[in-house]
Amino acid sequence: MGSSSYVRLFFACCLCCIRAMPTKLNVNDRPVIGILTQIVSDEVMKPFGTTYIPSSYVKFIESGGSRVMPIRLTLKTTEYEKIFRNINGLLFIGGAADLETSDFARVAKIFYRLALMANDEGDFFPIWGTCMGMQLLTVLVAGENLLERTTAENVALPLNLTTEASSSRMFEGFPDSLMRALTQEPLTGNFHHYGLAVKTLQENEKLQSFFSLLSTNVAENGIHFVSTIEGKRYPFYGVQWHPEVNRFQWGRKLNFPHSAHAVQLSSLLAEFFVNEGRRSLHQFDNPEEEASSLIYNDTPVYAGNFTGYEQLYFF
Repeated sequence: MGSSSYVRLFFACCLCCIRAMPTKLNVNDRPVIGILTQIVSDEVMKPFGTTYIPSSYVKFIESGGSRVMPIRLTLKTTEYEKIFRNINGLLFIGGAADLETSDFARVAKIFYRLALMANDEGDFFPIWGTCMGMQLLTVLVAGENLLERTTAENVALPLNLTTEASSSRMFEGFPDSLMRALTQEPLTGNFHHYGLAVKTLQENEKLQSFFSLLSTNVAENGIHFVSTIEGKRYPFYGVQWHPEVNRFQWGRKLNFPHSAHAVQLSSLLAEFFVNEGRRSLHQFDNPEEEASSLIYNDTPVYAGNFTGYEQLYFF
């Protein structure tokens, strides 16, 4: 074979290799997750601001590889629509608020509807709810508040995993050792008085068709309550427990799980949700707007001497 033939064969092979190489999926490696601020209701906190975010939630998201944008509760609907186009996911935190009439609920409803429409149109957008945030997701889906007293206050619990957990997106890729530990060790910190009864979810058509039930637990009054859910069609996730406290809360009087498995659980869930956010291609109009919107512009306040949190961001 002549040299010119070798050259033609070489380039032909190279072209074949180039065509055969998989194209990189559209992934956003600079995600920004929005965190909805919570209303200040405790008198001791009011001198610092009207809304807040515990820094543990911020660190939880940042540890997964994302930045955080705090979302105030006093903006216009058009401003929230613009924010939605900028961020790559949303976190509803725990706390105390009326889940139907408060500003927290009002703003959450705006984002929830935007997320539904976006996902229906192929514009991927995830939402995560922790504790009251999960409760809020159930209110938004059901269109009514179906919560009841399911007190599990300051207690760490293992999870009663359902058969759907093993095929869930949330727990996909978890080591077998961690999945076993989840059912045997107290890895989930619970700090709630209300929740959604398993029976209520199973009997409510809207909730049952929307969510997969991944785990349950038993309250002090014996009621089986929903402790972990994920959307069947939508990338919406909820936990009645607090994965962020496993690594970022240290109050001695509070039962925060800090074992190696508890830390691993928190880490994997943070990475999971942020990776969901990477699938969103929303972005800010320019770098200056992005930089001015991030929580890096705010300074947390040490609050360990007057709250159960180490640090709080006030707005």
